[in-house]
Amino acid sequence: MEKLSHKARTRQRILDEAAKVMRECGTESIGVASLMKRVGLTHGGFYAHFASREALVEAVIEQMFADSAQRIAAIVQVEDPAQRLALLIDNYLSDIHRAMPGEGCPLPALASEMAHLPLEARTLFSRRREAVRQRLAEPLQLLGNAQADTLAASILAEMVGAMALARACPDEADANDILAASRQSVKQRAGLVLA
Repeated sequence: MEKLSHKARTRQRILDEAAKVMRECGTESIGVASLMKRVGLTHGGFYAHFASREALVEAVIEQMFADSAQRIAAIVQVEDPAQRLALLIDNYLSDIHRAMPGEGCPLPALASEMAHLPLEARTLFSRRREAVRQRLAEPLQLLGNAQADTLAASILAEMVGAMALARACPDEADANDILAASRQSVKQRAGLVLA
């Protein structure tokens, strides 16, 4: 594997920092000057890596979904569909995921902002969201669920909503209760546990 060039490493540092800021604070929190300062570079150096702030946002969306996919790569390889689905649900609706908004799935962090972004960014976000939905639909299909695509969309919506609400809770016990209730509900609807 060849080493990344200095320019590629610098671009990656910018993307990593911007992804953290976007997950924690949203897309509006990414100002070019403050981002470059956080990375330890000058404002003018930004344009050697990105044509515009909008191009940065699109690259960061891509990066965040790639990071999330990499974090669950081992789960996706689990052959037993019931076990894979249970692991995906447990991983997503975990206290650990809740506690790391700067590193977690971009869906709960950015869903409410997407309507305000340019079409290109919304389209990219939608394609990546669809890939996440498909990761849920596949084991449901293998388990014989005739409505796997619809159920996967509903499960994803509940999981994203539960995570967003749990992260908004000032009380940790309330946040944990939201995640536990959603884990139970999602697993019941998926046929993984009895009602």
